[in-house]
Amino acid sequence: MSNQVNRPLTLRDVSEASGVSEMTVSRVLRNRGDVSDATRARVLASAKELGYVPNKIAGALASSRVNLVAVIIPSLSNLVFPEVLTGINDALDDTGLQPVVGVTGYSREKEEKVLYEMLSWRPSGVIIAGLEHSEASRAMLKASGIPVVEIMDVDGTPVDSVVGISHRRAGEKMANAILRAGYQRIGFLGTKMPRDHRARKRFEGFTDALAKGGVEIADQEFYEGGSALVKGREMTQDILKRDPELDFLYYSNDMIGAGGLLWLLEQGVEIPGQMGLAGFNGLNLLKGLPRELATMDACRNEIGRRAAEIIAARLHGDADHSPVRVALEPTISYGDTLRRP
Repeated sequence: MSNQVNRPLTLRDVSEASGVSEMTVSRVLRNRGDVSDATRARVLASAKELGYVPNKIAGALASSRVNLVAVIIPSLSNLVFPEVLTGINDALDDTGLQPVVGVTGYSREKEEKVLYEMLSWRPSGVIIAGLEHSEASRAMLKASGIPVVEIMDVDGTPVDSVVGISHRRAGEKMANAILRAGYQRIGFLGTKMPRDHRARKRFEGFTDALAKGGVEIADQEFYEGGSALVKGREMTQDILKRDPELDFLYYSNDMIGAGGLLWLLEQGVEIPGQMGLAGFNGLNLLKGLPRELATMDACRNEIGRRAAEIIAARLHGDADHSPVRVALEPTISYGDTLRRP
């Protein structure tokens, strides 16, 4: 729809789409007055399809925006997104814009609700993690009339601007480094991937690159839940009980990788000769381990900073409103757990 890019939707748009008067649309959306179930359903369906979000700012402010930037992320329980938020906050520090955070728990349904609520307060921009959203969320983002920056991932089609890394490329790079180092029996340990799309893409890139090198994943261990050290210990123990001949373990994140590393050191395993390990995220917290875990920097702080800079720049009156694509290149840190080629 042409009106979705430059102008926010109004009650009139919903009225025209549903064939119902603006007054009735208003009653339905405010859940006031006597409206038939059929009419209510028609109005709500039209509003959802258009991506219309009611404006909660009353009175003279109703047509304006507040100096908030909605930041929608899947989790605060691991250490990845706080670093992203630090980058966003640093970039917005002198702009008069204030980030406000919503957490989705990797759920599309929750993301829809959080996005709906945040957009109803008419923020000046949206920074949202990932490229995979429900149809309703994509419609709301397209119809918002404000700058939208999707972050963390560039493997897909963005609504507007995007800042991140290619997770498929990250998986490929790690696979090639492992193969060059001479490891052959490789196990993968990570989250079940239906909801964590970025971990899934890394896994796909990883297995594709291994296949091109004539190697298949020898075994894999999946889990659900948070990325805890204890989870990494348990998973490492389980996968090696099944296949003691594995010579490399690739973890979907550094936290479970660190748990695996600590368990292997307790067992007296010689690293990286007898067993190699690598994680993902480049967490500074883990630099104090007895061995430094091989990993890949996910450019988290820079992703947050660059996304916030795009929002701030787009709000200037003479700004270029063309979508921006920023693909950052993650780098491998070999640490003490991956033989250098």
